Amino acid sequence: MDMQVVDVPEKGRFEVRLDDRVVGLASYHVDGSTMTLPHTEVDPGVGGRGIGSALVAGVLAAARERGLTVLPYCSFIRHYIQQHPECVDLVAPADRPHFGLETAAH
Repeated sequence: MDMQVVDVPEKGRFEVRLDDRVVGLASYHVDGSTMTLPHTEVDPGVGGRGIGSALVAGVLAAARERGLTVLPYCSFIRHYIQQHPECVDLVAPADRPHFGLETAAH
């Protein structure tokens, strides 16, 4: 099983591909130094394999690499950040209360 997370900027999304087949996506929009993340979806047929988590990890790593902060409007991404406190710094301190992340930072 070959899994890749690929940025497809012309479609405004990251795709997660399993053996060259798109099985999930995370839509995004970049405005200045902020990446807005409104939606994530994974094919239910491949659920439970950690594909969604791998997708979010790839998106957040790309945001970090590009020096962007994120606005995690997608509940799946918010939950991932809550479970991975090392990612909370990607959400600007002023935005954390809006997303329920003010207590996730240690």
